[in-house]
Amino acid sequence: MSTTPRNTTRSSARKPRLSKGASKDTTYKDQSDSESADSDALDDSDAPSDKRPSKKRKAPSPRKKQPVRKRQKPSKDDKSAAEEDEDEDDFELQEGQKIIGSVVQAPKTGRVPPGQISRNTLNFLALLAKPENNDRKWFKLREPVFRVAEKEWKDFIDEFVPLLIEADPQIPHLPSRDMVHRIYNDVRFKTDKTPYKTGFSASTSRGGRKGHFAHYHFMIKPNNLSVIAGGAWQPERQDLANIRASILRSPARLRAVIADPVFVKYFGKPEPHSEGKKQSIFGGEDQLKVAPKGVDKDHPDIDLLKCRTIAVFHRFTDEQVADPDFKNELKRVAGVLRPFIHCLNEMMTLPPDDDDDADGGDEANDEEADASDAENVDE
Repeated sequence: MSTTPRNTTRSSARKPRLSKGASKDTTYKDQSDSESADSDALDDSDAPSDKRPSKKRKAPSPRKKQPVRKRQKPSKDDKSAAEEDEDEDDFELQEGQKIIGSVVQAPKTGRVPPGQISRNTLNFLALLAKPENNDRKWFKLREPVFRVAEKEWKDFIDEFVPLLIEADPQIPHLPSRDMVHRIYNDVRFKTDKTPYKTGFSASTSRGGRKGHFAHYHFMIKPNNLSVIAGGAWQPERQDLANIRASILRSPARLRAVIADPVFVKYFGKPEPHSEGKKQSIFGGEDQLKVAPKGVDKDHPDIDLLKCRTIAVFHRFTDEQVADPDFKNELKRVAGVLRPFIHCLNEMMTLPPDDDDDADGGDEANDEEADASDAENVDE
């Protein structure tokens, strides 16, 4: 019985049978894949995973769109209440602290360009001059107003300095910060404990604000008390001795300067006032009642020798200060002051003679003269 020979070309590898439940669409790798599976370089991704397949989350159902409501504009009461709530949130009071008042902002109207003085500044100084206002609490609440007024004064000085140099070329060109005085009073050695000055002021000289020369002094103060002044205020012992020595040698130049008609127009007659008031260089609060030690009380220039402060001043009204042309008026008066300032500078810098030094009246001699004058008054 003949048998049919088997096909010798059949592949030695047999296809594995499908297990129960396996899909017919399953594919099988070729021989190269099977060889790579037998190697040690197994891919981790081919290894069976113990993790169970994560369940797919259902997509959230879309929310229904709610109708948009129109916002109502808050009323003024709501705004004010909200601002108060914000203020309370911003400022949490610590233990021992309390609210003392509301900060007053600087006015936005009535301001002027640099080189002018506004009514706002004069009004602030007028309020500060009242005794019930001149304290730290009132000033702190109005510090924004003060800062604007102070800047206005500094800007005015910066604009005025070139005009002052035209009137007196010996004055150096300095910024306002080197000329303006602080508004805070130094109350350490004074019986008057008022913390703040009631005006803005500035001064300069041939050597600057702190130079040992005759000074120009400028101050704005409400109620028609603004001034320009010039001279030597309570000069140091040696400077006063030099001035008195120069007067003893020859007072002609000083008398000629203070007797000039234009000078008299602005600063008064060159003689002591009949009622002891300030007039020209005479009538200062620190003026001696008697002659300095070593000087005859009948000396022909005793009126000059009694002066400790040798200075003059001229007042301006509030209307003049608020005028846009005020800095030019200030320049004109400074030009009248110039001969007086130069005269004092020469008298202060020339050394006294040996004999005149004893007669010049130093600080100790002035104190003895005051003491003897007080004894005469008591009698």
